Amino acid sequence: MTSYAVVYEKAKSNWAAYVPDLPGCVSTGRTRLDVERNIREAIELHLEAMREVGEPIPTPAAEIGLIDIDAR
Repeated sequence: MTSYAVVYEKAKSNWAAYVPDLPGCVSTGRTRLDVERNIREAIELHLEAMREVGEPIPTPAAEIGLIDIDAR
C-alpha cells in the first residue's frame, strides 16, 4: 500500500484537493467527503494512465505538517 499526501482546500461553495507528488492530479467536490472520494478515484486513474504510457510511478515524497501560530 502506498500513501500519497493530499492537500484539501475549502472554497466558498465547494472543496478542492490536489496531490503534490502527482502533478495535475486534482479534484473537487461539494463536501469534504465528496472530494475525498473524488481524489481517491483521481489518484487511481492518474496512476493507471501513467502505467499505460510507461511513465514511472513516483515514490511519495511530500510530507504534510501543521504549524501553530498565534494569528491574532
